Amino acid sequence: MTGRFSDHAANERTFLAWVRTAIAIMGFGLAAARLGSQHVDVTTERLMLAAGGLVIVCAFVRMRHMRRYISKSGELGQEEMPADTLLLVLIASLVVLLGTFAVHVA
Repeated sequence: MTGRFSDHAANERTFLAWVRTAIAIMGFGLAAARLGSQHVDVTTERLMLAAGGLVIVCAFVRMRHMRRYISKSGELGQEEMPADTLLLVLIASLVVLLGTFAVHVA
């Protein structure tokens, strides 16, 4: 069995939570576009998908970094990683994009 299994499992759960969040935001944006009565520009949908894909890629990079960090170190610190900040900024920008998209569609 892998050493520090609980830390590795928590890292994997965090990654999956980021993926679920990105998929939910992308899905909600696309559903709002399909439910609107007027024609929506395709670039808005593409931008929403690209932003969600970027969140998933950043979450994957963070997970791989944390996997190496967990395997190497003996004691895990509570340091803030630049990838965490980037993910939070991307999620905030997705929410803003979704809000402007909803206003545009409505």
